[in-house]
Amino acid sequence: MSMATTRTTRKKVYKIVFLNEGKVYEIYAKNISHGELFGFVEVAGLLFGEKSTLVIDPSEEGLQHEFAGVERTYIPLHSVVRIDEVAKRGVSKIYPAPTSNGKVTQLPTPMYTPPKAET
Repeated sequence: MSMATTRTTRKKVYKIVFLNEGKVYEIYAKNISHGELFGFVEVAGLLFGEKSTLVIDPSEEGLQHEFAGVERTYIPLHSVVRIDEVAKRGVSKIYPAPTSNGKVTQLPTPMYTPPKAET
């Protein structure tokens, strides 16, 4: 089996890391795209641990409740830290954003600034 065949038959899983309200979110999804909303990354098919698992990670359970009933979510492009295509789903989690003194919150930055009109 060639590498190209293996790559096309394997189901894609994406790990999306983004900032939200001073915390870092790490989630897994089946689909991502630039979406129809300018400046947003569209994330669909969120993946969480199986409900039959006996050991449940509290942070993943919190994310599961936060995204309950969500078919797709739109994340502001300036909040995305990174997106990776991974071999398999990991544990979704929320953790504090690293700061130098614990009192710094990143403010959203504009992703497009129109050129100044000459008068």
